[in-house]
Amino acid sequence: MLELTDKAKEVLDQHFEGKEKEPIRIYVASGCSGPKLALGIDSAKEDDETINLEGYDFVVDKELLEQAKPMQVDLTPMGIEISSSLVFEQAEGGCGSCCGGCG
Repeated sequence: MLELTDKAKEVLDQHFEGKEKEPIRIYVASGCSGPKLALGIDSAKEDDETINLEGYDFVVDKELLEQAKPMQVDLTPMGIEISSSLVFEQAEGGCGSCCGGCG
């Protein structure tokens, strides 16, 4: 359903070092190259599922979780990314990698 890789966990451990671990939301964010799954700090809501992995609470809307599973939170050269079974359409006119400067 949801997997947290060791590399991504290391980044989260560094981020929360000396701080209280807050719930981490997985959500659909819009960007220049179209929508993608993203992470943010947020409390659980009524329509959420809470999944505890490696001492972290991940909250995700139940409907999104059903559509996107399985999901994996991993560290890539671009930072932490969430891969899933969801397929998003690229925004029209976008080149898929930048904002504004693409020809």
